[in-house]
Amino acid sequence: ATAALGRALMGTSMLGDMLKTEKGSVTMQIKGGGPLGTILAVSDNEGNVRGYVQNPNVDIIEKYEGKLDVGAAVGGEHVEAGTLTIIKDVGMKEPYVGTIGLWSGEIADDLAMYFVESEQIPTVCALGVLVGVDQSVTSAGGYIIQLLPGATEEIITKIEAGVHRVGSVSAALEGGMDAE
Repeated sequence: ATAALGRALMGTSMLGDMLKTEKGSVTMQIKGGGPLGTILAVSDNEGNVRGYVQNPNVDIIEKYEGKLDVGAAVGGEHVEAGTLTIIKDVGMKEPYVGTIGLWSGEIADDLAMYFVESEQIPTVCALGVLVGVDQSVTSAGGYIIQLLPGATEEIITKIEAGVHRVGSVSAALEGGMDAE
């Protein structure tokens, strides 16, 4: 629950920071059908974020030693039936609401797919939350990289190489890498 909520908070914070309106807000709602239930996070336009998990009392699920299986906790065996909804309130009469089917339950992957499917913007997203043995968050971080129209193959290749070089956000944080 800590890793899933932390990833949702990080992603939503970055989405809020990307808003172009002064009093805007963005909400991320994940209904995966897994043991965590609904995950909800809300951010203002400065990235100030809050959120909750419907059922935080889920036993630790590991993919392998040291890697939590957030996708299984979010969506379980039926992740494809789940949804990711992004609600952007930018001060218009009605907020913009985009919903996609969950891709994997891994929140960064699903957020990247949201951008591709709902906003038609090629996007790379990575989110990482390191949870210590005492269940506290030792570090958290992430990035969202989007291609601008007209991006050349050279630029795309450089971005892909950088993403590959950094690897897992959690591993990069554990190794001491900073945001810069």
